[in-house]
Amino acid sequence: MKYFFSTGEASGESSAVLLAAAIAKIDPQAEFEGIGAERMREMGFRLWRDHTGWASMGPLAAIPRIPKLLAAMLRTAAHLAATKPDLVVLVDFGVFNLRLARQLRRIGYAGPVLDVYPPGTWLDNESKARAVSAAATPLTAFEHQRDFYRSLGLEIAYFGHPLADRYVTRPPRPAPEAGGGTVAILPGSRSGELRRHLPLLASAYAILRRQRPQLRGVFGAAGEKAAAAIAAAIAEHELPDVRIAGGVAAAVAEADGAWVVSGTAVLEAALAGVPCVALYVVTPILVKYGRAMIKHRFITLPNLVLGREVVPELLQEDATPERLAAEMDRVLRDPSVQRREFAALREALGPPGALERCARFAVELASRR
Repeated sequence: MKYFFSTGEASGESSAVLLAAAIAKIDPQAEFEGIGAERMREMGFRLWRDHTGWASMGPLAAIPRIPKLLAAMLRTAAHLAATKPDLVVLVDFGVFNLRLARQLRRIGYAGPVLDVYPPGTWLDNESKARAVSAAATPLTAFEHQRDFYRSLGLEIAYFGHPLADRYVTRPPRPAPEAGGGTVAILPGSRSGELRRHLPLLASAYAILRRQRPQLRGVFGAAGEKAAAAIAAAIAEHELPDVRIAGGVAAAVAEADGAWVVSGTAVLEAALAGVPCVALYVVTPILVKYGRAMIKHRFITLPNLVLGREVVPELLQEDATPERLAAEMDRVLRDPSVQRREFAALREALGPPGALERCARFAVELASRR
């Protein structure tokens, strides 16, 4: 069968590739097309559009991109109406993908549309939930969103979190020697994230390196552009004993701790058993907007899932190089504190085998066409 995946940034693309690979095991003759970038192309997707540069930090940064994204959405809807894939799979990138789903229904498209990671997971927005359900079949990775949809009388599929199958929590390892250790550094994937977080993380590494002269660092790059930006930051700050790895899994593989820009990467590091310090910085003008939207205490996924601070969150003015270095030093001295919580996190993400069940659900939807 033919599957069309729509993504808008690196984390969604990673999830799309993961789900597509699981679908291919069930449907070996599956053909994949979609909106993505390097990873989807490498997996064998036929790219309809390259989403590089689409993602932005906040609504103000998104404004200049609106005409381009609107045109891409309309063309994509027309393309899908003409080609009629067996299943359209929307992965994250909520505003664009929800508009795409609604446009498909507006023009009379009757094929199945699966919305993976529906928007507003932690915001409990009734109107958005109803809009998603009217245009697509939602598939969530979190019990919280499942319970919210069902409280409204809306159908939603839930099988657990697919990422939990990708990472095996490594056996506990002792704290590194007082003067050393390996730290993964994950600065984000969007251009704005890299611009704001790389200087902070480079300075934090330099401070911690003075305290731990044998410290080593591994930057995780989400793609070629991210790798180039990271290489420039390494050269500018003259950081010793650091290297660049491709993606989260490669960066955290041998790490004793990780600085991670808040997002899916924090969850990935935690599932791998790597203690983390999370950070996030936006432009001052977006702070008021963000605080008006987000009413809960945390923004980091492990903390949201468990309802308590498992991973330290350093946001905005708290994300100084000095605080980042101090928190990481604390993590390296006693990694057992977070590791005890990781078992509870994995259990809270649902039973094992979620990825396969999500894939089977997708194939079943496709076969109904």
